[in-house]
Amino acid sequence: MQAKTIMTTPVVAIDPSASIADAAGLMLSSKISGLPVIRRDGALVGIISEGDLLRREELGTQRKRPRWLEFLVSPGRVAEEYVLANGRRIEEVMTDSVVTASPNASLAEVVELMTHHRIKRVPIVDGDKVVGMIARSDLLRALLDMQPASTPMAIDNEQIRQSIVAELAAQKWARNELINVTVDKGIVKLNGAIFDERERRAAIVAAENAAGVKGVEDNLFCAEPLSVILVS
Repeated sequence: MQAKTIMTTPVVAIDPSASIADAAGLMLSSKISGLPVIRRDGALVGIISEGDLLRREELGTQRKRPRWLEFLVSPGRVAEEYVLANGRRIEEVMTDSVVTASPNASLAEVVELMTHHRIKRVPIVDGDKVVGMIARSDLLRALLDMQPASTPMAIDNEQIRQSIVAELAAQKWARNELINVTVDKGIVKLNGAIFDERERRAAIVAAENAAGVKGVEDNLFCAEPLSVILVS
């Protein structure tokens, strides 16, 4: 799936010369937590989010340090923090280093950008024009749309069993020869041994995700490695 399939359009943006009040009002009225900052010529120059407005003089939330620590902070850093707490225009408080993606970027690439740069939204840029935005909420909507129907499909028990066995065989964490899978009327029974409780949850998830499964019975037991002899 590509970015263009889930991005939000049209883009709600703001001019860098707009006021802090304009940005706060626009975010609240549009029910969004961040805005791309775009000049009148269409150039993307920054992004402003709720996080940029947390430490404000008006709220009494500006950064404060113990007096002894102030001596260790450079005057330039203190001046920068003063601007962020007291600036009146968007261009004074916005984040000007913007991470963007193309409309054809995969969702995996977009998520990698978000996690690597620790950001919550990515402007989607085609050439020099912002054509959309992807926020975490857009990814959640896409995830919701892709969830299987709540009513299990009618599938033969053996087909279900083979599907689960194949999934376990494909996973590095699964010791497939130690987990026995049986299916009766769509109910999966997992028997056998695991050596890590995290493997239990993973095996249950693998079974739950198989088409046609109505429920999973966990009969796995956790054994310390090399502490028992398993007889098949």
